[in-house]
Amino acid sequence: MPDHTSSVTEGLKTGARAVTWGVAGITAILGLAAALLFLSLPDADAFNARVEQIFVQNDALTDPTQLRLLEVLGQSGTAFSEVLTSYRIIIFILLVFATALMVAALVLLLTIVGLNRRMGEIRRTGIEVQSLRIRRAENAVMLNDMAFSLTPAAIETLAVLAEARMDDDILTGAQIESVISGKPEAECDEAAGATRIKRLRDGLGNALVSELLVRNISRKGYTLAVAKDALRVD
Repeated sequence: MPDHTSSVTEGLKTGARAVTWGVAGITAILGLAAALLFLSLPDADAFNARVEQIFVQNDALTDPTQLRLLEVLGQSGTAFSEVLTSYRIIIFILLVFATALMVAALVLLLTIVGLNRRMGEIRRTGIEVQSLRIRRAENAVMLNDMAFSLTPAAIETLAVLAEARMDDDILTGAQIESVISGKPEAECDEAAGATRIKRLRDGLGNALVSELLVRNISRKGYTLAVAKDALRVD
């Protein structure tokens, strides 16, 4: 158990470091891209400076039409400067939005990978059942700290399996049906017991819990994968 706990802790630390370095890497890449983009954009006052140079070079112009043309150029330079400034703001907002999306995608991806790895560990090692308490009066079962409300028929099936487990017995479907119905085993059908097991698993809901809790041993029957001292039937 200590080795398993330490491996989980180390896995969490590794995942946290991966997220930190991933976020830092994404931010650095997008920051560099933003810097190169902003540096490649022309200066907002470049057009105005060019118009001013035209004014200086053509200070001898006196024709009203020519002067009007220069005024239009000056106004165009101001409009270009304002538009370019707004473009810079829009580009900055889009880069921030792209950074947020990429960071969220990275965190989500690492979370999914971590969950898949954890589920794989659970499937390999199984669920450690510390206690299984069956409460017939309440039609409920307590599995560790998880509570399940079952139908009376499902509770009865689980109780029969629990009593058999305490006696180190493995019950076939026909034997389960015989114990619950009170009929002789020869008159009971194997499929009837299998149906009761299926309904029990459906009542437990979680497929992983039900498959690991109620074991089907080939050519022998059904049993609970629980230690005898962890079972209690009220």
